[in-house]
Amino acid sequence: MCENYITAKQIAAYGCHLRAEERCPATVEKYLRDVEMFMRWLRGRPVTKEQSTEWKEYLRNLGYAAVTVNTMLSAINGLFSMLGWEECRVKFLKVQRRLFRNSDRELTRQEYEQLLSTAQVRGQERLALLMEAICATGIRVSEVRHLTVEAAKAGRAEIALKGKIRTILLLRKLCRKLLNYAQKQKTVSGEIFLTRNGNSLSRRQIWTELKRLCKYAGVNPFKVFPHNLRHLFATTFYQAFRDIAHLADLLGHSSIETTRIYLMTSGEEQVRQLDRLGLVSKVRINIPT
Repeated sequence: MCENYITAKQIAAYGCHLRAEERCPATVEKYLRDVEMFMRWLRGRPVTKEQSTEWKEYLRNLGYAAVTVNTMLSAINGLFSMLGWEECRVKFLKVQRRLFRNSDRELTRQEYEQLLSTAQVRGQERLALLMEAICATGIRVSEVRHLTVEAAKAGRAEIALKGKIRTILLLRKLCRKLLNYAQKQKTVSGEIFLTRNGNSLSRRQIWTELKRLCKYAGVNPFKVFPHNLRHLFATTFYQAFRDIAHLADLLGHSSIETTRIYLMTSGEEQVRQLDRLGLVSKVRINIPT
């Protein structure tokens, strides 16, 4: 029986395979990182269904959340499918649908405005404008590169991802800010958000700058990462218009079920909603001592 071993060459081929499937760069990066972690854990051992299952338990014992474990399993299952190792695939953990979001991970409107004003006071014009651009459009951080001088002039950005093209409308006020910033940076065409060397801003760089800003803004850094700005756009839009189908289109979701995840309220908000039902009487029960 031929044994299955993971090699660096196979991982490189997997990266090419994912890009050919038009997976977004962040997904490709994460999947490759997860596969490399699995390969290191194997320590030269062949891949078997038993090893894959043991890897799943290993991740659980490390304290990873079930959803995180499943994304890591998806990475290795994808590799196995590409290599024809279907017998090595492992089942995902069963996760009950969550009904609420943890408030300690939810960025509020007040905290967003606090971050924004702090960035402006500190002279971090690029970071402040970047936060406004993501929060005003709901784009993914990987889609920031589509905010170009041409898009700001046209008032719309064309975003191609996963074989789909969607149009993002840009507010006139945002367009003026983008063009004004581009003029200051002497950017006459192409991407607006660039490094000093003229390269695209990476996800890691944006993440690092936001985390550093938290210290000066007095905002919990666990709440602050680029994707939470997208979440804030989603919740703010839905609270204003209650149109989940339109919101799904704006976010580029193929399924409304994905959009529902964005709209989960916090546990505290659900408690307030349940309390408004008035199904628990206010009569006090005296317990004899």
